[in-house]
Amino acid sequence: MAFASQIVEKLTSKGHSVATAESLTAGLVSAAIADIPGASNCLSGGVTTYQTHTKASVLGVDEGLLQTNGPVDPDVALQMAAGVARLFGSTYGVATTGVAGPGPAEGHPAGTVYVAVWSPARSNAVLYHFEGDRASVRAQAAEAALAELLKLL
Repeated sequence: MAFASQIVEKLTSKGHSVATAESLTAGLVSAAIADIPGASNCLSGGVTTYQTHTKASVLGVDEGLLQTNGPVDPDVALQMAAGVARLFGSTYGVATTGVAGPGPAEGHPAGTVYVAVWSPARSNAVLYHFEGDRASVRAQAAEAALAELLKLL
C-alpha cells in the first residue's frame, strides 16, 4: 500500500492519530498502516464490523439509517468513520463499506464501495466502482481508503 508510509509520516509529525472501521476490507487498511515502522505513534486501533448489526452496536451507526438505506451507503460510511474516531479517541477515522462480490448484495453490484474519512474539521465519503474478484476489490478498496485519508491530511 503505497500511501501508508506517507500517512504514518504526516500523522506522526502532527501528533495526530487514526482509527479504522472496516467492513469489506476486514482489516486491510489498518494492516497496511501497521506494516510501516512507527505506526504505533499514530494508529490508535481498528475494528471490523462486517455484519450490519455491529455497525450500530460497536460504532453507533444509526439503526434507522441502516434499516432504510442498508450498510452500503455514504452516510453509513461517514457514521462508521466518526464512530471509530470517537471509540478510539483518534484525530481521524477512516471507514470502508461495500460489496466485495462475487455477486451483488444489498441491491448493489459487486465492486460498489464507499470510503469515508472523518475529522473534527471536515469529512467526506466517496463512491467507488471496482472490478475484479473479491480479493482484488478488497485490495482496491483498502488502497482507496488510504488515498482518501492522505488527501484529508
